[in-house]
Amino acid sequence: MLDIPSRVRVHVDALIATQHDMRIDMGVCDAIERREAAGKPTAMSAPHLPKVAGIDPTVPPPAHTATPLPGIPAAAPQPGTPLQDRLAGWVSDLTTLHELIGRLARTSTLDGALRELLDAGASLVGARRGMAVIEPADGHGPTATVGLGLAHADLGTIETVPRSATSYGRLLDGLPGAGPLPDPRPSAADRVPLTGSGADGHADARVTAAYTADGHGADAAGGAPTGAPGPVAVPDLLGDEHLDPRQREVAARLGFAASYAVPLRTPEAGRLGAVVWLYDEPAEPDGRHRHLVGLYGQYASEHLARLLELERGRSQIAALTEELLPTRLPRVPGARLAARHTAGGSGGGDWYDALPLPEGALGLAVGSVSGTGPGAVAAMGRLRASLRAYAVMEGEDPVAVLSDLELLLRLTEPARTATALFAYAEPARRRIVLAGAGHVPPLVLGERRTEYVETTLSAPLGMLACWEAPSVDLDVEPGETVLLYTDGLLRRMGGSVDRAFTRLHAAAASVPKADRDDPEAVVDHVLRLVLGGPDDAGDVGEDGAGGAAGYGGGRVAQDADEDVVILAARFD
Repeated sequence: MLDIPSRVRVHVDALIATQHDMRIDMGVCDAIERREAAGKPTAMSAPHLPKVAGIDPTVPPPAHTATPLPGIPAAAPQPGTPLQDRLAGWVSDLTTLHELIGRLARTSTLDGALRELLDAGASLVGARRGMAVIEPADGHGPTATVGLGLAHADLGTIETVPRSATSYGRLLDGLPGAGPLPDPRPSAADRVPLTGSGADGHADARVTAAYTADGHGADAAGGAPTGAPGPVAVPDLLGDEHLDPRQREVAARLGFAASYAVPLRTPEAGRLGAVVWLYDEPAEPDGRHRHLVGLYGQYASEHLARLLELERGRSQIAALTEELLPTRLPRVPGARLAARHTAGGSGGGDWYDALPLPEGALGLAVGSVSGTGPGAVAAMGRLRASLRAYAVMEGEDPVAVLSDLELLLRLTEPARTATALFAYAEPARRRIVLAGAGHVPPLVLGERRTEYVETTLSAPLGMLACWEAPSVDLDVEPGETVLLYTDGLLRRMGGSVDRAFTRLHAAAASVPKADRDDPEAVVDHVLRLVLGGPDDAGDVGEDGAGGAAGYGGGRVAQDADEDVVILAARFD
């Protein structure tokens, strides 16, 4: 016996007696007597083994987990147990489906939605790798290919196989032989008959209706309308002699042995693309998982169709914006120019311009129109065209140019405001006269200084009955570069305005000396540091045209609706 202090020793016999008296008071003894009369052994009459530290080690196991004795049949399950198990399975499936659809609905980009689709589908069908291809049937784009667990080289290797020999390619092309698999829903023999009454029967009917709903008159296997190509399962790529030898060769090289492909389509948009999951060993999803991934594919197709429409609208606005901006920067002796423009997701009104003026002068302008969408883009085009006309007539006086622009804006666009900065530069004298209307100050970058230009404070255009602010004279040294930009660059950096100005100043000051003679290298370096790095930047140089594109990186995606404009002028 262990020596236990008296403060923690428990008198077991007294405790059992007290519990016994409580059961008698509660009227439980009658129920115990009825169970004893039926011949059920009583644990209380069994001898007790020696106690250890005052704890009774003999705890009778629950009746439903006890091992039946030889020769005695096991107890029959309680009525309704199969129905409850099936209902529990369906509720678990629906809960998982609801969580996956919620995660997909939170994606706002086509690339993010495809990656979420691949991840969720891989968990549903039990695969480790996969590939999603977006290729709308109308041919208007955009097209995209995203891999899960596959590098770019692996995707390229898979695409070397003829499309007609791959399951996802046959789905994309609508070729014969890619018909739907047998109905993956539970068969009639597996379903619980709806013969119950009361709460159980009604609950089973409701869950069965939700679990087996096809939606849109679609085939449950893949969410495709009747007659459209359905999912394609190839359970053994290496052992199927009917497959193209090149497909087996690629499968052996990349290490996958089975595939399951599902079409992506909606009744309204038709075919959007296809997604295929790859197994490391011969396998295929069972009927339950095929049904779940089919339901998920229906929701994913609808979500992808909406994102495709948004992407097309953004591409059209970006193309329109680029048509309204300069396609080529002028060549003026004594100055070299470079510009970058990144269109926001909603289509903003940021713009820039550079035009040669009489007597070897150069006009530089940047600005931003309030609002987004096609209306803002159209207003930006009208404002830029008007400023060019005013600059040709009275460019040597930037205040007069902006005053005329403000009057035009109030008369033609009374509901809009705009910011603008116009600079009249004389490269031969390295002298600049500039004026700004509610615009951010330029930044001068040179060997001896990196500083902002002190400009006068002024309200944006369209906010005052009569705009006028004094101009500022700026003398630049040989080799210095003047950066003009819009406030969209600051907003894309995030955080406070002061912090954004500090980061922009630090990025400009850190330009390597070897790159300071090239304005192209200067703007690329600044944007790479403040926005996370160039991906496919839309640029315009002295010798070529530019396009609309974005700068990649995590910070850009945080506020990608903002336009970015930066114009650099280096003076020799």
